[in-house]
Order: sequence, then C-alpha cells, then structure tokens
Amino acid sequence: MNDESLSVPSLNRAARGSSTRDKTARRKPWAPPSRLDAPPAPPGYKHRWIRTAAGNQEDRTNVAGKLREGYEFVRADEHPDFAAPVAEDGRHAGVISVGNLVLARIPEETVEERNEYYHSRAHDLQTAVDNDMLKANQHDSMRIQRPERSSRTSFGSSQTRSK
Repeated sequence: MNDESLSVPSLNRAARGSSTRDKTARRKPWAPPSRLDAPPAPPGYKHRWIRTAAGNQEDRTNVAGKLREGYEFVRADEHPDFAAPVAEDGRHAGVISVGNLVLARIPEETVEERNEYYHSRAHDLQTAVDNDMLKANQHDSMRIQRPERSSRTSFGSSQTRSK
C-alpha cells in the first residue's frame, strides 16, 4: 500500500462559501427554538404574552384587566410573513397564540406611565414604613436611626481612590 491510496481528497471550501452565502451576511448560530417567538412590535409599542386560561379554567379577569390597562390583541393577519400559531376558534379567533397565551401590544408611553405610577407608589409605601419605624423613637431606652439606603457597585478587586 502506498501513501497515495490513503490520502483524503481535499475540499474546495472557497468555491462553496462564495456560491452559497453573501459575503456581508453571517450565519446565525443554532439555538433551541423558542415557543414564545413573536413578530417585532411596531414602533412605539411593546408586545407581551397574556394568559387566557389557568389549568382548564378561563381567566377572563386577567384578560379583561389587561384590556383595561391598554393592551390590544395582535392578529395574525397583521403579520402575514410571521409563521405563528393562531387561535382558530373561540373568543380569540385569529389572534397569535401559544397554548393559553395570546399576544398583545401596548403603547410604550402607557408602559412608562404605569412604571412611574408603581415606582411612586413603592416610594410612598417605603416612606410610610420609615415613618412608622421612627415613631418607636418615643421610647428613650432604644433609639432607631433613620435608615440609610444606598447601593454601590464595584467591578474587580482594585478600587481607585482619589487624593
């Protein structure tokens, strides 16, 4: 047996790559598929999946609450290029859905207003807790200091100090 009979044929990778792919586009690496893929939201909106049932019970309260908040359902005919499961019958017929979830959109300004509302409410509750705690200072045997809340983040082990 000679060495020529054991040689492996070489591949012409340059020819293969140039004919099947555009030079500027890179191949997207494989990732497991997500069951909750959704079409991109239009400018000024955000998408969210809303639960329509829990177990075998319809959750009309959740759906009605989300609609009152400003959500609206995303219909499959609005995104003809997007291959998604669609509710075929019932009250959510034609809406993009996965299992007991339907896709809905909400304006970004509504999201910001809602976030500001809950941030303000959390601040008010924290202030009330602090004030209630400080009422205990009326007893002289044990004084409670006003709480100091701050956070600091540092990266790595070296810290810079100013002189």
